[in-house]
Amino acid sequence: MRMSKLVLIVGPSGSGKGTVIEELKKRHPEFVYPVSCTTRAPREGEIPGTTYSYISEEDFKKGIESGEFLEWAEVHKQSYYGTLKKPILEALESGKTVVREVDIQGFKSIKNIFLKEQLLSIFLISSLDELKARILHRGPMSDEELARRMQSATNEMNESVLCDFKVKSPQGKIKEITDEVEKIILS
Repeated sequence: MRMSKLVLIVGPSGSGKGTVIEELKKRHPEFVYPVSCTTRAPREGEIPGTTYSYISEEDFKKGIESGEFLEWAEVHKQSYYGTLKKPILEALESGKTVVREVDIQGFKSIKNIFLKEQLLSIFLISSLDELKARILHRGPMSDEELARRMQSATNEMNESVLCDFKVKSPQGKIKEITDEVEKIILS
């Protein structure tokens, strides 16, 4: 029996993590893709329970206190994001490959919990100019918010060396990016 694996797709906001995972879902429906929880409001086109589980800050904090999260973080000093333990542990115990999108904070928390053999991390690298354009394409934001996100992106890219693999994530190359990520997961 093949060993179960937790695959973390890591990268800053705008690096293409969600897009790569959507492509992987089409190619590998046998993988498990647990949904994160967040306290932020849904963006246009996001589907509660599919994109994220949207919960109140009060419920999120209760989950932190009771140890329900594998990892969690307050992102951009505005919203909480976290990964529930139960669905991931159940999938791994049944021998499945689990694929999750996390930022570098989440990755650092998770890598201290799992055996190295069970964890695979892939960091998506983009230029700061590309990240800025992708972030702004999602919708308007204040200059302060954009500056905060760009500083976070710079910090995250400096820590990309902590991940097992790095994959370049240029604009418009989703098939090639997903091909490379898929090859790493299956090897």
